[in-house]
Amino acid sequence: PVMWLNILSFVLASMLVVTGVAKRFALWFILRFGKNASSIVLSFMVINIVLSLFISATTAKAAILLPIMMVVAAVYGASQGNRNNFGRNLILQNLFQINMGAASFLTGSGANLLAASLIGGAMGIDIFFSQWMVAAFPVALCLMVIAWIIGAKIFFPLSKEERIPNIPGGMESLHKELDKMGPISFNEYKSIGIFILILGLWVTDRWHGISPTAVAFIGAIWALLPKIGIVKWNDVDIPWHLLLFSAGAYTLGAGLNVTDLPSISVNAFFDSLGLGESTPFWLLYVLLTGVMVFSALIMQSKTMRAMIFIPIAIGVASRFGYPVLSLAFPLAMLIEHVYVLPFNSKPALLLYSTDHYSWSDTFKFGITMQIIAWLFSILMAMT
Repeated sequence: PVMWLNILSFVLASMLVVTGVAKRFALWFILRFGKNASSIVLSFMVINIVLSLFISATTAKAAILLPIMMVVAAVYGASQGNRNNFGRNLILQNLFQINMGAASFLTGSGANLLAASLIGGAMGIDIFFSQWMVAAFPVALCLMVIAWIIGAKIFFPLSKEERIPNIPGGMESLHKELDKMGPISFNEYKSIGIFILILGLWVTDRWHGISPTAVAFIGAIWALLPKIGIVKWNDVDIPWHLLLFSAGAYTLGAGLNVTDLPSISVNAFFDSLGLGESTPFWLLYVLLTGVMVFSALIMQSKTMRAMIFIPIAIGVASRFGYPVLSLAFPLAMLIEHVYVLPFNSKPALLLYSTDHYSWSDTFKFGITMQIIAWLFSILMAMT
């Protein structure tokens, strides 16, 4: 089911991209609500959250929004190698928001789906879209607001000149781009209808019991039907190499679960340290979440991190008699913190290529947000 949901998510994402709905929505929202520097960054926050509901590839979201970001940055004086704090804020905030948007929803990334399947398999339950969203979205939203304050008020404060457009009428280029798309087509209306239908069924899944995979099947079949559909199969952009990698990771994860290897390994490790059953929960929590969040500095693959650390958390919870969710789910919420250095994720590398910020800029902003996210996770657990 997890692999099918991955594939179907790419079908639905392609529907939004091919018909132009994703681009039209981003352009319209920026033009409607982006009246000044602060409102523009907050507008991108909303756009990233909405796109994350369907587009599970963070690189695809970055690619969709990058041209719009570049135009907006130029309007506010950041272009052709001319760096300023607006450009730094715009790009780095978007990088953070792309990842936090993915963390907000079960379908936000393949790594989330893997983590949910591992946790659900260990507990013998299904983790619903609505359950993940209720727990993860408020945390991600709080972190996005904190990131905006940290970036715009502390690390890259905006001068009075940077708060207003430097190029008179510069936003007109976005108006022209939106006008060039013409009126909303019938296919776009159909895409929006499918989007709303599927989202409604996903959000209410714990009440009607239809799995997210079955719901996605309905939407994807509708989108691909000859004559009355929206996209052709050849228009669907599915990264099969990533899906094959994910399939291998899921298989290994299932093997770890069947052989009980995480519990065996965890028991051996804690026995060697001499830590008994009286080890306090807070110590285990701080250790596991710390390793999870900072492992993103050296490991590019979110799927691999999920495959390694979620089973370990399950094994630790089993050894010490704590609920699996109490340790495994907080680790799952930290999967998407991959924004500190350009090589930590593909969106990070793509946005670094804009030349709007330096390694030191992304490191000081990113490592600060990683530490805050870790402390936020600890605060949530202890209260």
